[in-house]
Amino acid sequence: MESPTLHTARLILAPLLLTDAPVIQQLFPQWDVVQYLDSHVPWPYPDDGALTYPRDVALPAMAERREWHWTLRLTAEPARVIGCISLHDQLKNHRGFWLAPQWRGQGYIQEACKVVNAFWFETLQRPVMQVPKAAGNEASRRISQREGMRLIERRDGHFVSGPMVQELWELTRGEWLSMQTRTSK
Repeated sequence: MESPTLHTARLILAPLLLTDAPVIQQLFPQWDVVQYLDSHVPWPYPDDGALTYPRDVALPAMAERREWHWTLRLTAEPARVIGCISLHDQLKNHRGFWLAPQWRGQGYIQEACKVVNAFWFETLQRPVMQVPKAAGNEASRRISQREGMRLIERRDGHFVSGPMVQELWELTRGEWLSMQTRTSK
């Protein structure tokens, strides 16, 4: 299954393209964006990082149907990229996202997660979603809590900002379907 374009009331989730690299290079290399990301993200971020990551990692994984990556764009301004969200067929790492700081606090990530979760559970028919995160990332933890995820594991983690406890949050397909039934009534 290719990454389809997804829509919410305020967002367009457009499949990642190599042509998105210049705007991502402007938005991504900010401490507020990268500090809680896994330490495999290089810091300081290289000048060609937003080109090499999609070209060498994300787009090949998308072509192999192992990952699905989207840019987050405002419906009112479809050319404006404000962040990215992705799904991964990796053990204990199924979803990740980032949002430029000026767009935070407006519910955009929660909105994007809802439609991406539906793609994961309904379209891809995955039985469970597991999402790792830095314990210090309170905003990301709140998103998982609002989604009905539960904390299932804590272990040592390594992030761009240094060593920190990594938490693993989980939601099963059955739990997700049950919540969808309750919210549609």
